Amino acid sequence: SEEESSGVNLMEFSDEILLHILSYVPCTDLVLNVRRTCRKLATLCLDKSLTHTVLLQKDYKVNKDKVKQLMRDIGKEIYQLNMAGCYWLPSSTIDHVTRCKNLVKLNLSGCHVTSLRLSKMLSTLQHLRSLAIDVNPGFDASQLSSECKATLSRVLELKQTLYTPSYGVVPCCTSLEKLLLYFEILDRSREGLMLSGQLMVGESNVPHYQNLRIFYARLAPGYVNQEVVRLYLAVLSDRTPENLHAFLISAPGSFAETGATKNLLDSMARNVRLDALQLPKAWINGSGLLQHLKFNNPFYFSFSRCTLSGGHLIQRVINGGKDLKSLTSLNLSGCVHCLAPESLFRKAEDDIDSSILESLVVSCCNLRHLNLSAAHHHSSESIGNHLCQLLSRLKHLLSLALPVCSITDVAASMEKPPTAPNLVPQTFGRKVRIGIQTYPRNLADQANQKIESSVFWALMGSLRFLETLEIIGSSFSSAMPRNEPAIRNSLPPCVRAQSVGDSEVAAISQLTYLQSLTLAQLPNILTGSGLVNIGLQCQHLRTLSLANLGMMGKVVYMSALMDMLKHCKCLRDLRLEQPYFCAGAQFFQALSHCSSLQRLCIVSRSGTLQSDAVMSFMANCLEVIMCHMFMGESLTVCKNLQQSIVRSFQAERPALNVVIFPLLHEDLTEVIRDVPMRHLDEITLFKSRVAEEPPNLWW
Repeated sequence: SEEESSGVNLMEFSDEILLHILSYVPCTDLVLNVRRTCRKLATLCLDKSLTHTVLLQKDYKVNKDKVKQLMRDIGKEIYQLNMAGCYWLPSSTIDHVTRCKNLVKLNLSGCHVTSLRLSKMLSTLQHLRSLAIDVNPGFDASQLSSECKATLSRVLELKQTLYTPSYGVVPCCTSLEKLLLYFEILDRSREGLMLSGQLMVGESNVPHYQNLRIFYARLAPGYVNQEVVRLYLAVLSDRTPENLHAFLISAPGSFAETGATKNLLDSMARNVRLDALQLPKAWINGSGLLQHLKFNNPFYFSFSRCTLSGGHLIQRVINGGKDLKSLTSLNLSGCVHCLAPESLFRKAEDDIDSSILESLVVSCCNLRHLNLSAAHHHSSESIGNHLCQLLSRLKHLLSLALPVCSITDVAASMEKPPTAPNLVPQTFGRKVRIGIQTYPRNLADQANQKIESSVFWALMGSLRFLETLEIIGSSFSSAMPRNEPAIRNSLPPCVRAQSVGDSEVAAISQLTYLQSLTLAQLPNILTGSGLVNIGLQCQHLRTLSLANLGMMGKVVYMSALMDMLKHCKCLRDLRLEQPYFCAGAQFFQALSHCSSLQRLCIVSRSGTLQSDAVMSFMANCLEVIMCHMFMGESLTVCKNLQQSIVRSFQAERPALNVVIFPLLHEDLTEVIRDVPMRHLDEITLFKSRVAEEPPNLWW
């Protein structure tokens, strides 16, 4: 026909264009499906550019049989294999990796691997140089064969997640240049017994760090994690590697400095020049360490939760603005005095010194990731010196985290927030008719009225390429912390934050390329109208996290949220934390428009859910593989719904992970410990993720 003759045939494109298109298709689909369609695609799908690196880490549809067939077909062509977080695959799946004889990089974090299986697999991978594994209870290094240890002796990069006190395979890796350690050891066993952080006698001085360039350790809360990491550091304190250029330890809470760690830091100050640094706050607070450490071309600094003052930051770290053009990532989260000249007599709520921030912006002009959350950064009334105005000079920013009180105009923050009766849904009084929109229909006009001249509107307009934005209340804490019971009461928002609401949220819609958005503790959300702007304009949005918006006694933004979700076609992760949230039929009907949604987490004290609506949603949204709900329903209701979802959808969705549980139940922490680390770390637990780690820390 005439239409067909004028149409474009995909096969007429050049090989280069077709290869680029095919690079967006999961490797399992390419090899097992697409290449069987025609001869040309059969050849292209096996091109080295497509088979060199195989990424299965978020291919939630992959199963054991697909992995087996994939390894049979292209195993010898694979040089990099990433199976991180494939928790649903049985441990026997790992046996098929032995077909990949040419593997150079292998990531098995989050996979079930026993000592014997690891030994058998590594014995065949003689070219391996990069490895990521988990060390679970029952791991026994004595079961590793000599061939396996020979492979490990050639490994240059190791990422090891510890769920039990152990050195894992570190003693076997005698050529290590990069060591990443994640400590996820619980203080108590499932039976309630206290665990010890002491390792086996004879292992204490075995690790080989002489070639180490990067040392990174991230600790989950708990005393045992601190005990074990000290044993890893003991060897470093005896002899600091000459080529060490990145030393990073992320530890929550109090992690006291000891004589051994002090010797290590003194040795580092004498012998090495660093490019990346992160230390526990107790190691920096009150010490002159930063004055003595030497830096080469630093690309990452984290002083999270330190009492470092702005004066020390400028003098000891930035060196007067001479040496920090190389810095691309800076984490000052919880560093409450970092924008003040001194911290001795300063209150956390006092105004910042804009000259310090200006020096920081000028010195670190190439910053791509900046975290200033969890602190009160209040700007003064000086014209042109508002925090938002100064940050607008950082044109290369890709991710930014700010406290809510830092984005308000000074004049606006001094005024009483609007409480017009026709805009605020009241807890008591005349009922709002169901089905009638409770926010202004002309959203653009609403935004124009208030904020086109505001400093935050201007900041959003100047950061057009921003991909990740977090606006978090300085006193916000999630209702579901890691290893403790749920928090029942939250602290009130900062006084300066009282005026931040719908219009500021609407300003975010200017970020055309926004992919991840977190909003927490914005007290003046009246209708949520700004969310609709974001849904319409930010078409690349993949991750959305909303927590404690508006008044706490009622979800005032529900109508706007449902309208927003109808436009979020690319949304993959949604996390909602709000008291009294009603997860009913209307909400799930709106959420069903998010055709790409994969993970859903709802945390709601006194929240309710409608089981039939949840089941219907799961049936309609075929991509959803994670459903976590921590609500106010009874244990019986939660268990019945969880079992129904698993029975109905587990067979079709091998990666399905469902946890539905009362938020305030005493056994919540026991339930949390069984959640796959990928989901727990990326969505279920609330935290600021901007500049949390150095960029490209692992592939």
